Amino acid sequence: MGESAGRRRLGPLAGLLVAAVVAAGCMGGGLDQGEPQQPAPRQSGRPASPGAETTRADGTTSVAEFKQDFQDAVAGAEQYWTAQFRASGDQFRPIRRVVPYTRAGEVSCGGQGLPRNNAVYCSAGDFIAYDVNWSVSAFRQIGDAFLFYLLGHEYAHGVQTRLGIRYNFTIQQELQADCMAGAYLGDSVRSGTLKLEDGDLDEFREGLLAVGDDPDQPWFAEGAHGTAEQRSEKFFAGYEQSLDACGLR
Repeated sequence: MGESAGRRRLGPLAGLLVAAVVAAGCMGGGLDQGEPQQPAPRQSGRPASPGAETTRADGTTSVAEFKQDFQDAVAGAEQYWTAQFRASGDQFRPIRRVVPYTRAGEVSCGGQGLPRNNAVYCSAGDFIAYDVNWSVSAFRQIGDAFLFYLLGHEYAHGVQTRLGIRYNFTIQQELQADCMAGAYLGDSVRSGTLKLEDGDLDEFREGLLAVGDDPDQPWFAEGAHGTAEQRSEKFFAGYEQSLDACGLR
């Protein structure tokens, strides 16, 4: 992810289909574990850990690039929601901090240790935490756009907390966060803050079809996030129609 004339560019999303963004349990004890589990291994038998065969097409692999893109993703979400609140006559309070971790239980939320291979928003402490080793691995396999979706979704949970939004079922909370992440990205592209390269949206759409809950999981189950089709529909509704599609207005 690079910046050019004040614009952030999303590079090609090569390899997105190999990473199933499968959700964990959510919203327990002030904890939202709303985002991806560890990328699934390629069906071709290639190793799951990134290497020459799994690195994304534009060659971004360094930790320095990951850190910069991650910072850009956090700053972009903060900038977007600050502007949205200001337009509504309110002041936005940014999420307090973003915390990397490397071991299960190293960071806790509401007394519950966070697992490896995940990213979460913790309403109890108002922070986002992420497994840095898993995130770098996913970054190398999927690309920098993954980080913008990841942070967009988790940041949306922080916005839901600020707005007092709390649904009866996890799936409602999660699909709305997908929609809000889509609105953030779509509005940022339309404003020129983010720039997508040709083909990125098609690859994003194909990738979203590969993620989601098992079709046999009940929609009312605790921790349900929605099928791949539902998550894709909500994300792109937000991307194309902005926040009007997300039930916030």
